[in-house]
Amino acid sequence: MKQGEEQALNTQSANLRWRVWLLRKADMKQPFLCKGAFALNSLLSIPGNPCPAGAITGTIATPDGATLRFAHWPACGEAKGTVCVFTGRSEAIEKYLETTGDLLARGFAVAAMDWRGQGHSSRQLDDPVKGHVGRYAEYELDLETFMRDVVLQHCPPPYFGLAHSMGGAVLLRAAHAGRGRFDRMVLVAPLVDLPQGRAAGVLRRLIKAARRAGFGDAGVPGSNVDRSRAKGFPGNPLTTDPVRYARNAALIAADPALAVGSPTFAWLDATFDAIREFREPDYALRIADPVLMVGASRDTIVSTPAIAAFAARLPQGSHRVIEGARHEILQEQDAYRAGFWAAFDAFAGRL
Repeated sequence: MKQGEEQALNTQSANLRWRVWLLRKADMKQPFLCKGAFALNSLLSIPGNPCPAGAITGTIATPDGATLRFAHWPACGEAKGTVCVFTGRSEAIEKYLETTGDLLARGFAVAAMDWRGQGHSSRQLDDPVKGHVGRYAEYELDLETFMRDVVLQHCPPPYFGLAHSMGGAVLLRAAHAGRGRFDRMVLVAPLVDLPQGRAAGVLRRLIKAARRAGFGDAGVPGSNVDRSRAKGFPGNPLTTDPVRYARNAALIAADPALAVGSPTFAWLDATFDAIREFREPDYALRIADPVLMVGASRDTIVSTPAIAAFAARLPQGSHRVIEGARHEILQEQDAYRAGFWAAFDAFAGRL
């Protein structure tokens, strides 16, 4: 059996086990689900995080056998185009329902998906809580499948990419490879590098050695930032907004199947590989798309100085820092979000 065929078979097998696990996790007393083809495709709507009306949901299959959940909303009136929302590691579509409403209010259609291994897309391992991918090319395949089968088929142009953290890294890689689909991209705290110290060469070599020793599917101890939500708001590295922080914790409590735990050694190794490429001096120069990169001044998850340096090398790059904000800018206090939306509106309006 060829390597590609074996990988697809393993993905399909894990996909089946994930669906069985998800059905067992399902609680028929859960809060209201936005209408979709069936429950596994639907969007969770809770009082503090209502689902905007008009959602169309479903699933699509990638060529290597992963199942991706998607949703899209028509614009209210004549569309200014479509904003495609891409989450960061461990996140689901539901976390960006408020952002979706903000975009709909601006006259855009919206489309979103769950990356493989998170949300209600298929999980990659027998343990569905592990955050896993073998290489970022798999995420790029998710992106291409979503754009081809959902966005280009059902959503009006022009197309804008709005991506957070890891999602931003995937969009940059696709654009660098000449597979960009967007007229403009807005990347929020994109994962182009880790803060000084966390991306040390020693750590990278240890991660790669662990993967080569057969621990690629094992979770990395102590690396699950989202698990801190269970410990309470004080000291969290994600947002200064206690209300939105509690809302995101309530989403997982209402639907535990959305939860993703620590990344695996393979995921971290793949991330370090992507970071190494981003550090190459001419990498950004090969991205021709207009890109706005937005960093947070108090970010301890990704490197804000590295974001600024990368944006400066882009042929059509611009950059903004939201002073006082932590990593999850779109989950931040209203004042910080207002700063983001001002930058977004000015950038999107140039098209």
